[in-house]
Amino acid sequence: MIPYGRQNIDSNDIKAVLNTLKSEFLTQGPKILEFEKAVAKYCGAKYAVAVSNGTTALHLAYLVAGIKKNDEVITSPNTFAATTNMLIAVGAKPIFCDIKTGTYNLNEKEIKNLITKKTKAIIPVHFAGHPCEMDIIRRVAKKHKLIVIEDACHALGAKYKNKKIGDIGDMTVFSFHPVKQITTGEGGMVVTNNKRYYEKLLSLRSHGIHKDKNGKNVMTELGYNYRMTDIQAALGESQLKRLDSFIKKRKQIVSWYKKELSSVKEIILPEELNNVRSGWHLYIIRTKKKSDRDKLSKYLKKNRIGVNFHYPAVYSHPYYRKNGYKNKKLKNTELYQNSCITLPLHTELSKKDVVYISNKIKEFYE
Repeated sequence: MIPYGRQNIDSNDIKAVLNTLKSEFLTQGPKILEFEKAVAKYCGAKYAVAVSNGTTALHLAYLVAGIKKNDEVITSPNTFAATTNMLIAVGAKPIFCDIKTGTYNLNEKEIKNLITKKTKAIIPVHFAGHPCEMDIIRRVAKKHKLIVIEDACHALGAKYKNKKIGDIGDMTVFSFHPVKQITTGEGGMVVTNNKRYYEKLLSLRSHGIHKDKNGKNVMTELGYNYRMTDIQAALGESQLKRLDSFIKKRKQIVSWYKKELSSVKEIILPEELNNVRSGWHLYIIRTKKKSDRDKLSKYLKKNRIGVNFHYPAVYSHPYYRKNGYKNKKLKNTELYQNSCITLPLHTELSKKDVVYISNKIKEFYE
């Protein structure tokens, strides 16, 4: 089976992990800070806080932003459920903005129509690694005094108008799951240029416990154990050195797909706008006929191609249907979620693999 995504681990990664295993610290050691500084520098941000996964990164970002019960937060329905699950965890209400049919990101021009007196923040999701139109979002946010937290779990290494994702919003969240651009096994990070946010993130990450002036541990607020280990950080720091080459390879694979599939009139290929560099976390096609989607998916799986779906609309999940979103439907989101197929895209994919996958799609339509 050709998987839709997978990690790329080399001898340097293994050496970095082994060196840490042999060191004095497996967790709460120096590798954490080294990795944080490396990611902050890469993104052009002042501060970074490493955590146990992307979901906990979202949770901490929302808490630090002061998002609380009865607040409304505008975001995309085309995302992994964690984006909005953590809003519900802090008591807030997700307000879903419809997406655009080109990039499948939220439609920035519709945000202003969703703002109320209860609106606290905007959470743009850089879906599949393609940045949202951040200039528009920032203008709207500034006008209405809203916080912007970027869910960039798909978008490490992406650029918007030559600016790295991670140096635009008030906070930006990354994930280091094995199918992402780089991996720490599990892991996540929040980056920010706000010192107050940074210090609060550090506190909440580790139970709200600090050293007092006498060197004693004192808990000053309710926090969590959301720490990353030094083992994970060592792997992440090693992986980060190859991030740009990983994205270059992903872009090469995208160009192979475009060449092979541009003649297939029954499908729609993904876009990359001129003012961005996508992180190309996912490669998603859409079938022009809704009835073709499941049939094509089954055909590809039968031929050992590990296709996937990213994502069913968050509001369509049974939990959300039972909790306030029973009748929620957004035009473009509905169109997208019923026609999307995720094709394999990872750095171990060869041109031969892409040709094989593309030929099977052509065979299906022939």
